Amino acid sequence: MKVLAIGLTGLRRMFRDKSNYFFVFVLPLGIIVITGSLFGSGFQPTIGLVAPRDGVGALLAERLDDIADFEVVRFDDLDELLDSVERSNVQAGVVISSEFEADLRSGELAEVGYIARPDSAGPQLQAVVGAVVTEFSYEVNAARIAGGELVAGVTEASERAASLAPIEVELSVAGEPMFGADLGQFDLGASSQLVLFMFLTGLTGSAAMIQSRQLGVSRRMLSTPTSARTIILGETLGRFSVVLVQGLYIVFVTLVAFGVDWGDPLGAAAIIALFGLVASGAAMLLGSLFRNDQQAGGIGVMLGLGLAALGGAMVPIEVMPAGMQQVARMTPHAWAIDGFSTLVRQDGTFSDILPALGVLALFAVGFLSVAGWVFRIILTRSH
Repeated sequence: MKVLAIGLTGLRRMFRDKSNYFFVFVLPLGIIVITGSLFGSGFQPTIGLVAPRDGVGALLAERLDDIADFEVVRFDDLDELLDSVERSNVQAGVVISSEFEADLRSGELAEVGYIARPDSAGPQLQAVVGAVVTEFSYEVNAARIAGGELVAGVTEASERAASLAPIEVELSVAGEPMFGADLGQFDLGASSQLVLFMFLTGLTGSAAMIQSRQLGVSRRMLSTPTSARTIILGETLGRFSVVLVQGLYIVFVTLVAFGVDWGDPLGAAAIIALFGLVASGAAMLLGSLFRNDQQAGGIGVMLGLGLAALGGAMVPIEVMPAGMQQVARMTPHAWAIDGFSTLVRQDGTFSDILPALGVLALFAVGFLSVAGWVFRIILTRSH
């Protein structure tokens, strides 16, 4: 009962401070709406294209133009396309040169140029473009083998190849599609912002622990028949209840207002609960290490934003360099986002996210163990 009383006291303190209403309830939803409106609408990445208006190069351009869920915008020259990619007006650019058909006819290597910024969705789109170009080249080669020449229509070429020789051209692309057919406008951004704000709110809440020590509340509790273990568990429950309320609030409002798909309910609840414990442990550790609540609050904001950016809550891990992706896996954010991605984008179940849950549990145990040990030392020393 004492643990519950201490924990509920921390939750009531959060609601008494009116400024918390904005940062805990209003700001996360505002960010979700903004990111969904700017980057989630329709989930149709744009590819810029410079290509001939006729010939085989134009046929390949038509294939690219027919890619489902992608918008292809034509450009007159390479410089204009480069400028558009640099300004992020398009996510990637494809260049089919005027020599493309001549190289195919002569049997030389026919190149298709691809341009993308490393910090955008361009590297992911390259796999889609590459698959289309590969399929097109298979059909052209089949036509050459079957008919001895490059015919004008690629469809006719494929039919001729199939009728003249027992040649079967089959293309299979491994991996999951980058955007699910049923993925909503706010689905991906909501989970990333949930992870960001739960951890950030937990860290900034460490200032309340420091204020309790400064006011002598913790010392007076310890002077009563209340053990240090009870106080530590109560403070942990207080931090956990705050981040859990915020997490459940974000899930409920985005589900009702925006129709956000959170995937398997059991899996989503497990991620939220474990990540809440991670954030609580980090808050306890931060509140134990600092004596000044202003310092803890400032450093908490920097750590919260920095780890969120590193862990993929601001920029998808998939577009990071390979080395940074390995570093990102050292943060709990990356594992929580990976779990939500499995639930939402791949229709995963609780069993599918067990590895992510296991890593989050290790983070939670580590943070809570170290924080409890440090906080116990501070309590007994001050007493």
